[in-house]
Amino acid sequence: MYAPPAFAVDDPDTLAAMIARAPLATLVAAGPDGLEAAHLPLLHDREAGLLVGHLARGNPLAAQADGAAMAVFVGPEAYVSPGFYPSKQAHGRVVPTWDYEAVHVHGRLERFDDADTLLRLVTALTDRFEADRPAPWSVADAPGAYVAGLLRAIVGVRLVIERVEGVRKLSQNRDAADRAGVRAGLAASERPVERALAPLMEIHEHD
Repeated sequence: MYAPPAFAVDDPDTLAAMIARAPLATLVAAGPDGLEAAHLPLLHDREAGLLVGHLARGNPLAAQADGAAMAVFVGPEAYVSPGFYPSKQAHGRVVPTWDYEAVHVHGRLERFDDADTLLRLVTALTDRFEADRPAPWSVADAPGAYVAGLLRAIVGVRLVIERVEGVRKLSQNRDAADRAGVRAGLAASERPVERALAPLMEIHEHD
């Protein structure tokens, strides 16, 4: 990952929070026909040093789940207009850019397909993403035979984490006035993902 010092992240807690904000990962591995990628939610087990999820059994990546791989998590992102900068009026030496946060997790991919482990995985995934709903749905709400049939159609994958890299490009290279202009511009955006980036800029300044 290219991450200039001003934007690089290496604090484990910050990296974990970034992963939690962007649980839908892009999982990439090399196969006989070149690179394969899949998009899937991954659970981050910090204590065990793992990312865990599942793929459809017919996904080509499932057949290649035995070797080096990388999971990419991309969080809130936004186009930054030069019009956000007060310095545009002062000297005009400004250009557009893009602010974002992302994490690359490198490791070794393994697969598993025993029914009990898969059931625990899909239950954990469901519980994670249903937790804040008024009436959370549970895997146990579905008929057992139906769930068992679905489990036969998937393959579990775990990425044994070897290296984690992070980048938070949040206009740290601009002065305080320009950063405030970016925060205000993003906070007023019609795009929810851009509005989500504005408070992260404030948090970063207090890290």
